[in-house]
Order: sequence, then C-alpha cells, then structure tokens
Amino acid sequence: MIAAGLVGVLGVLGALLRFAADSWFAHHAARRPVTTVGGTPRHWPWATLLVNVTGCLIIGLSIGITGRLGLPADWHTAVATGLAGGLTTFSSWTTATVRLLSEARFTAAGLNLGGNLVAGFAAAALGIALVTWR
Repeated sequence: MIAAGLVGVLGVLGALLRFAADSWFAHHAARRPVTTVGGTPRHWPWATLLVNVTGCLIIGLSIGITGRLGLPADWHTAVATGLAGGLTTFSSWTTATVRLLSEARFTAAGLNLGGNLVAGFAAAALGIALVTWR
C-alpha cells in the first residue's frame, strides 16, 4: 500500500516535470521558429529526448541508491515506476518519429530513434556506474 502511494506521488512529480520541459521547449521554439525554405515550421522533439534520457538516468541511479541507503524495495519501485514513469514518454517519442516520417524527414526520424535509444542506454549505464563505483 505504501508503494502505491509513493508511485502516485512521484508519478505526479514526474508528469509535472515533463510538462515543465515541454512548456519550456515550446516557449523557446515559439520565440525563434525554424522554418523550411517553403516557410513550413520545423520541429525537433528536444523535450521528449531530454525527459527520456533523464528518466533512464534516474532509474539507473535508483537501482544503486536505494540499496546503498538500505531503503526498502518500495522506494526503487516508486522512483522507477512513479518518477521516471511519469517523466518519460514512449508514446510521444514514437509519435514524434511518425511525424518526422510524415514530413519526409527520414534522417531526422532515424536520429530521433537512435538518439533516444543510445542516449537512454548511456544514461542508464551512467546512473548505475555512478552509484556502484567504489
């Protein structure tokens, strides 16, 4: 029961952090729009990349920190499922990739796929290494 409450609280925090990242990038993109030669606005899903990589780092860190601090497994569950789960977004990542493909921006779509995967793996590995390194 405690784990469910922690997941809920940290899930709200993760979702609010994701909203803040989306809002910040949307605000800055609106101030300096990038357009094609034809005037069509171009986008790049920076907010999605940021929250996904940050979420991977958080999960990597939580694997070691909860054990090192002697916290119950509920805390790891709450951080990984609640905070990182509320922060990260698989659906936005895939939708952004589909959007790039629909704009015939194949290189950008490939970079979006590969960038999220490679940076996510690296962030998770970094998080684990940081807390397990002696």
